Amino acid sequence: MAAITLETAKKHLDMWLEAESEVAINQSYTIGGKSFTRANLAEIRKQIEYWSNKVAELENLAKKKGRNRVYRIVPRDL
Repeated sequence: MAAITLETAKKHLDMWLEAESEVAINQSYTIGGKSFTRANLAEIRKQIEYWSNKVAELENLAKKKGRNRVYRIVPRDL
């Protein structure tokens, strides 16, 4: 999978938030006797959660400059 940048993740999050507001206003509508449904609100919320986590992860990586610090501790009985 190609690397996802912070800007891309933020754009996707914004798109899903906009989709949620559109669906919340008018999820289903009728034209000429036919009913149409826009999308599943539960699926949209799953995507919002995914992209929120991805944005947080990428912001954390940017803050730490891509390093995770791991310390190794060896207990000794002196």
